[in-house]
Amino acid sequence: MIKIAPSILSADFANLERDIQKVRSADYLHVDVMDGIFVPNITIGIPVVQSIRAATDMILDVHLMIDRPVRYVERFCQAGADIVTVHVEADSEENTGRALDIIRAQGKRAGVVLKPKTPAEAALPFLDRCGMVLVMTVEPGFGGQKFMADMMPKLRQLREWIDGRGLDCELEVDGGVDPVTCKTVIANGANVLVAGSAVYKAPDIPARIQELKG
Repeated sequence: MIKIAPSILSADFANLERDIQKVRSADYLHVDVMDGIFVPNITIGIPVVQSIRAATDMILDVHLMIDRPVRYVERFCQAGADIVTVHVEADSEENTGRALDIIRAQGKRAGVVLKPKTPAEAALPFLDRCGMVLVMTVEPGFGGQKFMADMMPKLRQLREWIDGRGLDCELEVDGGVDPVTCKTVIANGANVLVAGSAVYKAPDIPARIQELKG
């Protein structure tokens, strides 16, 4: 089943609860956390995740674009995240593994994220502990970027490994997903699609969510 995770990065933050309600027909709510260190932008933190949790019963898919996420993953879980993904590039392999273990110990789904220049092989040490792998199809840090079609071989490779090991692990794509590119990522193995402006700028948001499912 294809799932859609609208990114609140494209929502109106002055009317965040209203804009969350607009996408309630989606499967997940994607929350981009940026620290201004790992990526050149700053978005939201733990208190906002707590507020979002109080405003919706949607599954919160929290993507940590932060330096050394092992320091904060437990607090994001406690704030209400259901899925927490961390970048393999943000810390050592040992600390990334520890972050995944902490998330899992909190009863949440853990995952790793790969930036465009990071090869699929970087996910291999963690696959058995992941409930999600996220492939970035833009450079992380800002919304509205152009979709990078050259990430499709990476997506296919990860799908092959996940299926070959029989893992209960979703394969997510984030960046430039729209009614055209959604078909490409689905054909290459993704089953969770993050979409920001493609959802929030649509005249009929529920219809767009359905359209993105291919």
